[in-house]
Amino acid sequence: MDRYQEMRIFQAVVSDLSLAAAARRLNISAPTVTRAMAALEQRLGTPLLQRSTRGVSLTASGERFASDCQRILQDVNEAEASASGLHAEPRGHLHLAMPLLFGQQIMTATLLDYLQAYPHVEMFAQYLDRFPNMHEEGIDVAVLVGALPDSSLFALQVGSIRRVVCASPDYLQRHGTPERPQALSTQQIIHSTADSRLPEWRFQDQGNPLTVSLRPRLTCATNQAAIVAACGAGGVIRCMSYQVHELIEQGRLCRLLQAYELPPLPVYLAYREGRKAAARVRSFIDFTVSRLREHPALR
Repeated sequence: MDRYQEMRIFQAVVSDLSLAAAARRLNISAPTVTRAMAALEQRLGTPLLQRSTRGVSLTASGERFASDCQRILQDVNEAEASASGLHAEPRGHLHLAMPLLFGQQIMTATLLDYLQAYPHVEMFAQYLDRFPNMHEEGIDVAVLVGALPDSSLFALQVGSIRRVVCASPDYLQRHGTPERPQALSTQQIIHSTADSRLPEWRFQDQGNPLTVSLRPRLTCATNQAAIVAACGAGGVIRCMSYQVHELIEQGRLCRLLQAYELPPLPVYLAYREGRKAAARVRSFIDFTVSRLREHPALR
């Protein structure tokens, strides 16, 4: 059995964590799967699987090899698709990653319009409030905010955003409007641990860094919960400008301390393959970049 076939079988075992299920998935016999895994481990000189009566699990070497297998097999599939002309028309699975509220508030309409325009593409949208490892996680396109973590990525800047401090008009009428960051110590603070683990809000004062340590009255695990609480006159929040753009436009929240805001953060649409990217990736980039650059929340 060649190495490619062994990797395919190993990847099927990883997907199901079962030798029997992998055999059914590939329509081969269970002994064939067992022999392939034994031959693979012998050739590599290290165990990849831990076997038990409840199934199999991956060793540390198995986890590393599974990540490499996924990348290699995907590259092979892309090469075959390119050679057979499938890149001429966008089709196949498109894996996207983006922050949750960015996806909900800015990207949803664009994703639906893209799927309408390209009916042969199937999309998986993953919402992550962190920088993903696009290579290891098999992500085709990601919305990234801030300095790019990986120089091997291809990226187009689509706008910029800021960290902003906000409160509702009703709250400010009862508690007053803070004029300086230090005045936040007398306000009711709503903190989101999704934005920062520590309740320290950073500003700049005439170009000099300024950090204000706060004691929140309410700590939320998500930005959505913190924003809802602020709209209900619960206190002062800090979040990304795009997350509250519509609420500020509607007058439900007021933006505070603008003179002390940090410099804007770039927003990128990042992808991995560059000119070798599949048609579904290139078509999505072309379709999405101009729309994002025109979005008022990213200006």
